[in-house]
Amino acid sequence: MKIGIIVHSQTNNTYSVAQKIQESLKEAGNEVEVKRVSMVGGDRPEDKKKIQLENPPDISQYDVLIFGAPVHAFALAPAMQIYMEQLPSLKDKKIALFVTKKLRFEWTGGSRAIGQMKNLCQSKDGIIMGTGIVVWNKNRDEKITELVKYFAGLF
Repeated sequence: MKIGIIVHSQTNNTYSVAQKIQESLKEAGNEVEVKRVSMVGGDRPEDKKKIQLENPPDISQYDVLIFGAPVHAFALAPAMQIYMEQLPSLKDKKIALFVTKKLRFEWTGGSRAIGQMKNLCQSKDGIIMGTGIVVWNKNRDEKITELVKYFAGLF
């Protein structure tokens, strides 16, 4: 199976989670690539109109997609939101979603960001297989391991 992991990551926290997911899925015999959503312009909610994507990843070649992004200001990072809004149809694509965040409670943006991602994917007929939230605290390694194991079992 060809799997694309598409992430936006400014601090490399989200990217490091994507790499661990990639390793696990490769060990299971899948062809897996990690692609980054990069931007030009600000990444604060008030800068949303200034953001331009730089070489947005093409998803057409993948059977399965995993999207990952950080939580910014209690919501999905604007660069990932813009990228996902511009995606073509996701009809019949199996999709998993994850976010990384600093604040420990899910109500501090994690659930909202996942909800935004789900809505964007479902509006394009994608099939959501699973989601996860990684809080960047002292227990993050355990949570990353749990997420990797969970995602590996989805596909």
